[in-house]
Amino acid sequence: MKKFFVSFCLLGLMIAAKAQDLQTIITDAEVQRVVGTLASDEMEGRRTFTKGIDKAAAFIAAEFKSYGIQPLKGSNSFLQSFAMIRPKFISASGVLNESALDTKQIMAVTCSKDLQVTEKSGYEVAVIAKGANLFGEARKYSGLTKNMIVLVDTSFTSTFGRLAQLKGNMFYSDKSVVFILTSETAIKSVTIDAKHEIQEMPLANVVGMIPGKKLPNEYVIFSGHYDHLGINTRNMVNNDSIYNGANDDAAGTTAMMLLAKYYAAAKNNERTLIFVAFTAEEVGGYGSQYFSKQFNPLDVKAMFNIEMIGSESKWGKNSAFITGYEKTDMGKILQGNLTGTNFTFYPDPYTSQNLFYRSDNATLARLGVPAHTISTTKIDVDPYYHKASDELSTIDIPNMTQIIRSIALSARGIISGKETPTRVDASTLR
Repeated sequence: MKKFFVSFCLLGLMIAAKAQDLQTIITDAEVQRVVGTLASDEMEGRRTFTKGIDKAAAFIAAEFKSYGIQPLKGSNSFLQSFAMIRPKFISASGVLNESALDTKQIMAVTCSKDLQVTEKSGYEVAVIAKGANLFGEARKYSGLTKNMIVLVDTSFTSTFGRLAQLKGNMFYSDKSVVFILTSETAIKSVTIDAKHEIQEMPLANVVGMIPGKKLPNEYVIFSGHYDHLGINTRNMVNNDSIYNGANDDAAGTTAMMLLAKYYAAAKNNERTLIFVAFTAEEVGGYGSQYFSKQFNPLDVKAMFNIEMIGSESKWGKNSAFITGYEKTDMGKILQGNLTGTNFTFYPDPYTSQNLFYRSDNATLARLGVPAHTISTTKIDVDPYYHKASDELSTIDIPNMTQIIRSIALSARGIISGKETPTRVDASTLR
């Protein structure tokens, strides 16, 4: 009985110590400092491909360094740099089975300035037949994982040109896909010559990690996107042209950063923790798409994507919602770890808004990862969403602080390796 009493007391002291760490590390003052910096005019709205977003990236990386966390294994920088490729069409010509091809019959999705293909180039051949879903089938090949020639039936003549959308923004690849509009269904001989002007547009996620002690090859991801809309002089509010994006998503990025600071001090994670500020969410989610390609999705046990937590939820303070709540049991796990607190996670009440698919969790969720977004915004009536008025003054700092602390407490079982959420059934996702 005496041993039981001592053990119980020690457990109580440990819980109290963790609560104390939360109180001293994740504070109102620290939340205001970080979100205020990210949402300051100095960052110029953090638009993708601008100096403002570069300043934000440098700030986040410096904070990561000060917390004592590490860059990803194999890197000496917190910046996960990559580039989007934008090919600008110059010319295309070709011959298929001894018949000349018109320029309008050729659509090359490529990162090569000068692409030359013949039947001897080793390209695989596929056919999109009459009655098929042209764009659904074409997207299967647009990831540029293989060199392909795709013969597209002439029934798609009126929509064939729209395949140019597939090369609007691409990650670099040494593979190419050539779509040919033709009535042919096989290739005896072919010659394709396509020329493009290639523009490389540099981007960077900001990524840090805390290696796991016992389960270093199992990952838990905490994320938020740090880009926003930049400067817009056409839709100014009170002569203010800077879209500071305090809630969207300086708030979520701040939460991710302070969780990194807390876990770095706690030193109690058995699984490896990854902290990432995504770029280019507002222009297509390219940061999370690139990041997701760097991991085996089976190794990722959970993803906490945090977006727009700077206001009260529809249920008031001490609450937030989880998108895609019904797709895994992660929400139930998180709530279970909050037993005895006054904080509640609710299922997403705005399902008609498709929020599960509109944020950076979606890429990994489509690969089966229990990846969800935590938010509080009343998205249907949010008066500041994508407006210049989304500034620091609109953020409820004390409530936001409590949300971040609650996320830290709710994740205890997952980061310790004692709890693992069920995976998303990717076949049910659109």
